[in-house]
Amino acid sequence: MDADHLSNRLATVASYVPKGSRLADIGTDHAYLPVNLLKRGLIAGGVAGEVVRGPFENAAHEIQREGLTDRLTARLANGLKAIEPADQIDTVVIAGMGGTLITQILTQDFDRLAGVKRLILQPNVGEMVVRRFLMTHGFQLVTEEILAEDGHTYEVLVADRADQPETYNDEELRFGPYLLQEHSAIFIAKWQRELARTQAVRKQVQQAAVVPEDKVAQLTAEIQEIEEVLHRVSA
Repeated sequence: MDADHLSNRLATVASYVPKGSRLADIGTDHAYLPVNLLKRGLIAGGVAGEVVRGPFENAAHEIQREGLTDRLTARLANGLKAIEPADQIDTVVIAGMGGTLITQILTQDFDRLAGVKRLILQPNVGEMVVRRFLMTHGFQLVTEEILAEDGHTYEVLVADRADQPETYNDEELRFGPYLLQEHSAIFIAKWQRELARTQAVRKQVQQAAVVPEDKVAQLTAEIQEIEEVLHRVSA
């Protein structure tokens, strides 16, 4: 992969960046995503943020090599601290991290999102906590996409700022309100795997010398929820 040939995961993320926006790519790695969008004339500019020096230097080198330093700034900073008011960022991407970490990044410097209209988030795990964060912090999910690549399944969550975001129930937060409606084969395969994993965990827990009944009950409830959703979307 390079800036001219994004992975399917990053290409999917890129497809939801509004044309002409000013983008902050947090955890940018090699800055392939913002460089790709700039070269195609799809963004006006922005910031490529990295907290680790090695990836930051890779990003800075990529931006310089492509001659884009006048429009794209590599910045070594922790999370949203990469964003300054003068950047006029209106779109933020955070991709390729756990949902809990993404939520922590958004929460600890939430004030730096003041001018941001769109969040495009791609958690590797923990999608539920990301959806709950969006719902409770003034962002409305506008679409979701699930894709498979190199043996992994990824969910891309797109949310726009809203005065009164829709309230979702636990099922919608866990499975995704948009993904629940699609009944895609990738979605079904993901939750079949998750069902098998949760069943295996419950079996292991039940074999303990002292069985933690609360844990068994929790796992049983999760299994029933997954089975109900799979029955519904597979019908």
